[in-house]
Amino acid sequence: MSSRRGGGAGGGRGGKYFADMPREQQISRALSRLLRHSAQQEGLKLGKGGYAALVDVLNARPVKGFKITLPELKNLIASNDKQRFSLILASSLQEGSEKIESEIPTSITEQLDSDDPADYLIRANQGHSIQVDNEGLLTAITEEAGNVPEVCVHGTDEAAWEWILKGGGLRKFSRNHIHFAAGLPAGFKSVVQDGGDIGEKEAAPVISGMRKSSTVLIYVDLKKALGKGVKFFKSENGVILTEGDGKGLLSYEFFKRVESRKKGGGVLMSDGELPEGVKVDVEAWEKEFAGRRQGGGRGGRGGRGRARVNDDSRDVLAGF
Repeated sequence: MSSRRGGGAGGGRGGKYFADMPREQQISRALSRLLRHSAQQEGLKLGKGGYAALVDVLNARPVKGFKITLPELKNLIASNDKQRFSLILASSLQEGSEKIESEIPTSITEQLDSDDPADYLIRANQGHSIQVDNEGLLTAITEEAGNVPEVCVHGTDEAAWEWILKGGGLRKFSRNHIHFAAGLPAGFKSVVQDGGDIGEKEAAPVISGMRKSSTVLIYVDLKKALGKGVKFFKSENGVILTEGDGKGLLSYEFFKRVESRKKGGGVLMSDGELPEGVKVDVEAWEKEFAGRRQGGGRGGRGGRGRARVNDDSRDVLAGF
């Protein structure tokens, strides 16, 4: 299981870097790309809740070369640090189609005792850029349901933060949603220590929704955003998601507090009020952003290219 040779099927982006990864990580990345982004172009059909037939997934071009066994896959899913995938029996979906989340096991348990890959369905729990039937995939967050998390925070870095301000907020870009965590990763602490705000409430460390290397934390006022008609959802692995407004934007007006984790950073913004001297100019931002897109690839080849910044959504071109 620790071999670094992964069959070469999932390579794509990353070149030598990908080839040097442990086999488990190669498989996880290949499955993520397939189930989140390239299922349609690979001829893979995603059904209700984003599930696909496991046999079809294992035989898909980006994955087939790994020759993944069912026991290996079960172990990978059960041990995945961010719980990116769910594996279920196809019969469970058929029997419980009305209540997918409550009736179907979504983790590796003794219930998944079949040795036949044809008996299973698999999905990515969130992070899609392709259209997916959200029924059974995401749970709506509403005041009425009483499931509004106390903490909703997006992790990014200083370079991305400048762009977020210029553009007026967070954007989903090619993804279906902007991603947030319902708490902070292990070892993270809010810079505000008065105990009276969302950043200071103790919560179990999150497993997904934010990179551990994030240095800027954007806390969102969920209730305010919900009150303005912005829809939020929660994935099976606990990630909070929103499409933003009709243009895929979550405005800065919903930023309850923004903190820098760097030494001496402190609070960068509070209560949806822009820092002194900052002006939002979406038109100028769009022109500069378009120029960066045309300037080159991810590594900045051909002019300035795309900024390499550390944002939890990864695929955003300027790190939002």
